[in-house]
Amino acid sequence: MSSPSLALSVLLLSFIITSVLIIPFIDLLYKLRFQRAQQADTRDIFGKLTPIFNKFHQKKVGVPVGGGLLVLGVVSILFAFIIPILEYFGIHITSVYPNAIAEVNVLFFTFLSFGILGLYDDIKKFFKFKSTGIFGLRMKHKLLLQVFLALVISLMLYFQLGISFLNIPFIGIFELGWLYVPFAAFTIVAFANAVNITDGLDGLASGALMISLFGLWFLSGSILDVPLSIFIALWLGSLISFLYFNVFPARMFMGDVGSLAFGATLAVVGLLLGKVIALLVIGFIFVLEISSSALQLFSKRVLKRKLLPAAPIHLSLQEYGWEEPKIVQRAWLVQILLTLFGIWLTYL
Repeated sequence: MSSPSLALSVLLLSFIITSVLIIPFIDLLYKLRFQRAQQADTRDIFGKLTPIFNKFHQKKVGVPVGGGLLVLGVVSILFAFIIPILEYFGIHITSVYPNAIAEVNVLFFTFLSFGILGLYDDIKKFFKFKSTGIFGLRMKHKLLLQVFLALVISLMLYFQLGISFLNIPFIGIFELGWLYVPFAAFTIVAFANAVNITDGLDGLASGALMISLFGLWFLSGSILDVPLSIFIALWLGSLISFLYFNVFPARMFMGDVGSLAFGATLAVVGLLLGKVIALLVIGFIFVLEISSSALQLFSKRVLKRKLLPAAPIHLSLQEYGWEEPKIVQRAWLVQILLTLFGIWLTYL
């Protein structure tokens, strides 16, 4: 079986399994009362109250949250079994790295560790345990945990896989040495929070992520990195099934368990491919969302005024009168073009 047909097979397998499980899983979320609560105290990623969010999203109260947990579970379990099964049947697993097991470990650790962190935050939020800051963990504690996990992952990339370079289009390979570790950690934390911020409209984060992953899947296949290609294929199959229930009007949201895990792992995929600059283009919607929130915070603290009616930028577009589906669909179109542009950049 060729690598493309293998990857397509596992994508379809992941899609079918997730599709079979997703309705019972939504029912389970209702039973566990994992649902969006009243939005009177909704806060943004920086812990600030977001009355504009409440204004446009009050109707979403009661929608189950935590769909990312299903995607996380399906992808992790299938990935854990597929690689050994392929090796058992003598199918050669090619990787761009000498230590393919280390590559698998990095993907697993990122996916699960940030997922557990997000799940913990979701549990504190929905079961109303004593909480401060952003729905559960204090912001500084949550960020410190993210930085710690990102540093562990970056050290794995640096020491176990030997990655210490940055591929800059039009220039070439730029060796970072030990500076790669803080650079990679910053990238991971930034994308984890960027996807978390973007997950505010029905289908916005999951749709943009799906498009980005198709681009990264193409790149992983072009370099014959089978473990990475299989992982992305499994992720895509499960995500497509989730997206069916996440588009407007959403029947389920991914929650922090999904957004943090997916954002951090998206960054790690870009780092494994050695295409961080291309990742910034392919993941531009996420970069735009977190940049708008950061600029809004800077403006409020330094200039003592708002640059936008609300942050992230999708809330401002709603305040300007754009309907939610219009924002999401146009974001997807932009994401498609930028993903194609990002792929083009990798060949320069």
